[in-house]
Amino acid sequence: MSKKDYYQILGIDKKASPDDIKKAFFKIASKHHPDKGGDEKLFKEASEAYSTLTDEKKRREYDMYGQTFAGSNNQGNAGGFGGFEGFNMNDFQNMEFDFGDLGDIFGDMFGGSNYRREKRGRDISIEIEATFKESVFGTERNVLLNKVSKCDKCNGHGGDLNKGKVTCQYCNGKGRVTEAKRTIMGVFQSVRECNHCEGSGETYKEKCATCKGHGVISGRQEIKVAVPPGMSGGEMIRMSQMGEAIKGGVAGDLYVKVRVAPDKHWSRMANDLIYTHDVKLTDAILGATHNIIGLDGDMSVTVPAGSNTGDVLKVKARGVPYNGNRNRGEVLIKVNVVLPKKLDKDTKKLIEGLRDLGL
Repeated sequence: MSKKDYYQILGIDKKASPDDIKKAFFKIASKHHPDKGGDEKLFKEASEAYSTLTDEKKRREYDMYGQTFAGSNNQGNAGGFGGFEGFNMNDFQNMEFDFGDLGDIFGDMFGGSNYRREKRGRDISIEIEATFKESVFGTERNVLLNKVSKCDKCNGHGGDLNKGKVTCQYCNGKGRVTEAKRTIMGVFQSVRECNHCEGSGETYKEKCATCKGHGVISGRQEIKVAVPPGMSGGEMIRMSQMGEAIKGGVAGDLYVKVRVAPDKHWSRMANDLIYTHDVKLTDAILGATHNIIGLDGDMSVTVPAGSNTGDVLKVKARGVPYNGNRNRGEVLIKVNVVLPKKLDKDTKKLIEGLRDLGL
C-alpha cells in the first residue's frame, strides 16, 4: 500500500476540486522542474500526485485503498500529462495551457488568461441636500449630470444596426485570439477575448454615425433620485448602473450622498423626533392642553399639572417612518417652563403669598 500522501505533497485538502489540484501542481512544477535546477524528487512526487488525483477512477481508488490499480505499479512513474518520465523542459515550454481556470496565479505570471472579466463603467458620486422634513418622509430630486451614457442610436453596440455585420477579420470569427509570451520559464500561449469584436466573432459593417463606433456618448442627462423616508444626513443612496456607461459592458453605479439641512424646531434621535415646547408657568402648575404643529399635521398634547422643565411628553406613531413605512417612531416633546421676566405689583403680591404658603 502506498505510504505517500498525495494531498500533502500538493499542499491541498482532501476535498480539493480538480481546479485546486491543477493550480497546486503548476505551482510546484514551475518551481521544481529539473531543467530549471529544481528538486527532481519533489517534481516527480508532484507529477505522480497530479496524475492520480486528476483521474476520477484513480482518485477514488486512492481515497479508498491508499493506492490505485489502473495498470500502475505505483512506483512514481504514473505520469501526469500521459507520463512525466523522460519529460523535459522544452516539452513544458511548448505546451499550450488554458490558464482561465487558474485565475490570477498564472494569469499574472505568464501575462495572460482567458478568464473574462466583465467590463464595467466608472462609478459616479454626487451630493444633494434635503430639508429635515424631506429626510423624514422621503422626496424626489431631478438632477442634471454630465456623464458618459449608452448611445441610444445603436443601443451601445457602436455599429450601424441597419447595415448588418461581417466576420471579424482580426480573429476570423473565433471571438478569441491566441498570444505567445516569452517568460523566464519559456514561451507560453494564452487565449483572450478579441478586442475588436468583443468575443462575438462579428463586427458591424459601418460604425454608428452618432457615437462614431464608441457605443457611448458624453452629455447632460437628467436623473430622478428617490430619497427614501428616514434618511439620515451623510447616508448614501446607491443607484445601480446609473453611473457612466462603457461599450461592451455594464454601466457603473451612481452614489448619491444626502446632506440634511437642520430644522429650527425639530431634531432627531434614531426613529424618534424631538421637539422643545415652551410652557407658561401657570400651565405648568395647573396643567393645560396645547396644540403643536407637527411635521405632518397638528398634534394635541396634554401638559400635566406640575410639569417641570426637562419633562418629556410622548406622542406615539408620529415619528420617523421605518420598516418599509409600516411603523413609525415617537414624537418626544421636551417641556421648557418659561418664567416671566417682569411682574406687576399685583402679580408679585400673589406670588409672595404663594411663597408664604410654602409653595
